[in-house]
Amino acid sequence: MKSLIIGLVILAAAVFSILPKTSFGLGWGEKVLEFLMGGLPVLAILIGIIAVFIGIADIKDRAEAKKEEAQKTGEQ
Repeated sequence: MKSLIIGLVILAAAVFSILPKTSFGLGWGEKVLEFLMGGLPVLAILIGIIAVFIGIADIKDRAEAKKEEAQKTGEQ
């Protein structure tokens, strides 16, 4: 329950910071967009690298599973 309340407070603070100064917020919307424009390519690169590593590990696991299956059928 605490984590839900904390999450809602953080979301409300984020929305408050993005709202324009004229209505109610801090007016950081343009700065947030600049951060996202600069950060998204870096984040995409990191996610791509992680996906490649996961794919390589999956290929190795499948090859190992085939090898173990071949050994089990060879023993019988």
